[in-house]
Amino acid sequence: MIKKYLIVNGIEKMVVADPETSLATVLRKNLLLTGTKVGCGKGECGTCTVILDGKVVRSCITRLKRVPDYAQITTVEGIGGVNNLHPIQLAWAAVGAAQCGFCTPGFIVSTKALLDENINPTREEVRAWFQKNRNLCRCTGYKPLVDAAMLAAKLMRGEVTKEDIWYKLPEGASLLGSDAVRPTAIRKVTGTWDFGADLGLRLPYDMLHMKLVQAKVSHANILSIDTAEAEKMPGVYRVLTYKDVPGTNRINGLAFPSNKGDGLERPILCDKKIFQFGDAIAMVLADTPEHAEAAVEKVKVEIEQLPEYMSAPAAMAEDAMEIHPGTPNIYFECGTIKGEDTKPLMDTLEYVVEDDSYVGRQPHLPLEPDVGFAYINEDGKLIVHSKSIGLHLHAAMVADGIGVKLDDLKIVQNPTGGTFGYKFSPTMEGLLGVAALVTKKVVYLEFNMFQQITYTGKRSPFFMHLKLGADKNGKFQALETDWSCDHGPYCEFGDLVTTRGSQFMGAGYGIANIRGAGRTVATNHAWGSAFRGYGSPQSLFASEVLVDKLAKKMGVDPLELRYKNVYREGDKTPTGCDPDVICLPGLIEKIMPKYKAAKATAAEKNAKGGNMKYGVGTSLLIYGCGLDGPDTSHAWAELTATGVTIGNSWQDHGQGADMGTLTIAHETLKPIKITPEQIKLIMNDMEFTPDSGPSGGSRSNVLTGNATRVACENLLAAMKKADGTYMTYDEMVAAGKELKYPGSWTAPCTAPDPATGQGNPFPTYMYGVLLSEVEVDTTTGKVKVEKLTIAADIGTIVNKLLCDGQIYGGLVQGIGLALSEDFEDLKKHTTLTGCGIPQIKDVPDDIEIIYQETARPNGPYGASGNGEMPLSAPHASIINAIYDATGAQITHLPARPEKVLAAIQALK
Repeated sequence: MIKKYLIVNGIEKMVVADPETSLATVLRKNLLLTGTKVGCGKGECGTCTVILDGKVVRSCITRLKRVPDYAQITTVEGIGGVNNLHPIQLAWAAVGAAQCGFCTPGFIVSTKALLDENINPTREEVRAWFQKNRNLCRCTGYKPLVDAAMLAAKLMRGEVTKEDIWYKLPEGASLLGSDAVRPTAIRKVTGTWDFGADLGLRLPYDMLHMKLVQAKVSHANILSIDTAEAEKMPGVYRVLTYKDVPGTNRINGLAFPSNKGDGLERPILCDKKIFQFGDAIAMVLADTPEHAEAAVEKVKVEIEQLPEYMSAPAAMAEDAMEIHPGTPNIYFECGTIKGEDTKPLMDTLEYVVEDDSYVGRQPHLPLEPDVGFAYINEDGKLIVHSKSIGLHLHAAMVADGIGVKLDDLKIVQNPTGGTFGYKFSPTMEGLLGVAALVTKKVVYLEFNMFQQITYTGKRSPFFMHLKLGADKNGKFQALETDWSCDHGPYCEFGDLVTTRGSQFMGAGYGIANIRGAGRTVATNHAWGSAFRGYGSPQSLFASEVLVDKLAKKMGVDPLELRYKNVYREGDKTPTGCDPDVICLPGLIEKIMPKYKAAKATAAEKNAKGGNMKYGVGTSLLIYGCGLDGPDTSHAWAELTATGVTIGNSWQDHGQGADMGTLTIAHETLKPIKITPEQIKLIMNDMEFTPDSGPSGGSRSNVLTGNATRVACENLLAAMKKADGTYMTYDEMVAAGKELKYPGSWTAPCTAPDPATGQGNPFPTYMYGVLLSEVEVDTTTGKVKVEKLTIAADIGTIVNKLLCDGQIYGGLVQGIGLALSEDFEDLKKHTTLTGCGIPQIKDVPDDIEIIYQETARPNGPYGASGNGEMPLSAPHASIINAIYDATGAQITHLPARPEKVLAAIQALK
């Protein structure tokens, strides 16, 4: 142990700790300065950034022994607090730069050091600073962060004031479409928004720390598990295996009726088999995380290794064994039958193209690793806190497996540092529930980044073959599709994501005749979970790159070809229903002048010759809002002495559920002249909030927004007097009237028939047209995205800051999907860098959003969703731009430099 005197935020502190302890740990655990976050633990992400003697350092890799006595350390708490915001914090909140908020303190501290050094930086200098100091963000697309830093500099130079930049709602005005700052922003920019690991430091002193014994192979029979030596290790309380699980030890994957699996493939703790790398085999519960980790190494697991099927083609091979004995590896099949038979039709068409394509196992890469805790409360209920974005759904999925009555299980969402969909599936809820139920103690589990990347679900790869035919006039007449979904070893939601092939291959175009066949395949690679876009990034990629291939064969402009074929009145979607609105022609018309200018610029650059080639690509971006069919959400509104309280389970993983709830409630309650400050939000705690459904599929703004609207309308109806005025709180109480009113809303939809794909799955859709401009180095294959321009129609804009942020973030995740992101190699793709997360140098500063607001008949106040659409097909636009620049069309993602270079050389 060593003793250190430190000057932390201007105050002298003495700490005693192991010399190898990280400065981040000292700040967080010794000094309880939890504004400093720890994401990767390897100095890759910058969430732990502090200023040490005037220099930016990543405190997670700075050992205490390297910190001088009386070192001056500044954390986010020393920059400004809730009641005395620093200009940087003001700017960060004002421009919407704090989305999930996990990276926010690190960026703010980094920006403080920059502006101390250079009060008048250029945008390029800000970007270079963040790149040098390894500040990563997964939510914002970086542009709002640069905007915030530049605005902060203006504030500090005295060129603008807080009053100039801070949105203030005019009396009687609507919040809809405004730049109002989300309610949680102030806590996020001050580091006082407590994420799961922060809450973990405030749990009872005698809580148990859980660490997992995990599989190191991808497929094996388990012969024996010996915990005897581990149980004797210092500090160990219990070591639990499948034998200790009170329930069925199975997570219910809620399989479709036509699924050949039963949906009960995934164990909480492996019993007979290991199905994928990282599977949980046992959990060690100890007094400290260090003791638990040490004991993990003493658990002996004897296995019989089996063949590992790491892709759908491998698992579909004739000689492949059944991964789940009794269930075929191809366990779900679906299709598309729309219009006439396409085979004879294709022979009559003037232009026909076909190709194979692949969109792979994209990792989610939130900067906050999975974390949670569980306990039994005073009423005997099992309470689980986690990053869940589907509280009631997850309770239904894990209760039987844990061995607890559904009514006795309550899940609470912790403030969450991004999920991007992986938490649509339960991850550690079952583990925590079992441990708390068995031990009757508080149990805490925190993943490191390696576990986060290797254990949690990934985007399900699609192997696709599409054939598209057009007549002599260039009108699309027929589409044939075939796709195999590699969903890993567990079937939960695998059937649902596979049906997205029927819904989104060819989406956006009035193709009268479609035939398709899809299947879900069990493999031993990472289990498939929801990821932003959920099936459309795979599906739309296949059809959107084929449109460009067809345009080239026809000798026509690809955007003009799209314009000729996009939905118009009378056209039907691939599922056979009417589009909710006709807006794509208008979007193309809005982006066409930008497209022509970009094409002219690229031609001018290319005319100069040289190794650099420039190209322009486009794609349609489309996604639906909902979970297929009559999806339902619930909320409540309660009149109080000080205003109105709204309750819902609109789970927030950075998208802004707080602002969405507040805006829709405020708009509905305008007849009683209530202010935003008088609306209190109670969200995402099953002990208090109703089943609003999961926050996935871009459903919440529409479904839960409508449910919140209905709850407020029901309250208003109860308050309304005969003369058209409204009762006060006191009058309601005096009249003995109920103060709390529920609201529900069900989508007026029908789930498609899996065999034909025909139905009306979603109440609203989101539409976009993206223009990508790229530079390709023909000597290396390196691709640089220089500019992105999107024309977006998401209906009525609920909050512009939030909508902008979602679009920026989704487009940049699309850059990653196009060029760098993968989780294929279990040895290589296990860090943020190894997985190819975009850094600020990989992202253009020039991203333009053009909105077109076509009101949605089924959306609250005409709104649709937003989050999924920006990631539905930006990768197709980027790949089409590479095709335009070089003539090389990459159909197997990601398009890493070596792949692009090989494709260019193959043309020669």
